Amino acid sequence: MIKSELVQKLSELNPHLYQRDVEILVNAILDEITDALRRGDRVELRGFGTFSIKAREARQGRNPRTGEKVPVSSKVVPYFKSGKEMRDRLNAKPGAARRA
Repeated sequence: MIKSELVQKLSELNPHLYQRDVEILVNAILDEITDALRRGDRVELRGFGTFSIKAREARQGRNPRTGEKVPVSSKVVPYFKSGKEMRDRLNAKPGAARRA
């Protein structure tokens, strides 16, 4: 699902809200998560999962076309770990009752 599909689905589930307002809300949530990660904070959405950052060390990479070694600088990357409730819902057996 891409962001525009998420906005569309949320608009359908909340007909009392305009689609542009739903888009503003989705953007605000994603911006806050991004800002928190930029500050080095961890973001936990209960029942969904946790967003955090991980540092990757500098290393020697390889150009796949030429095989030439190239330096890859260190960087910080986002990391997501799904919550227990989400994992349980994803791995539920067919026909099993789902929790609300």
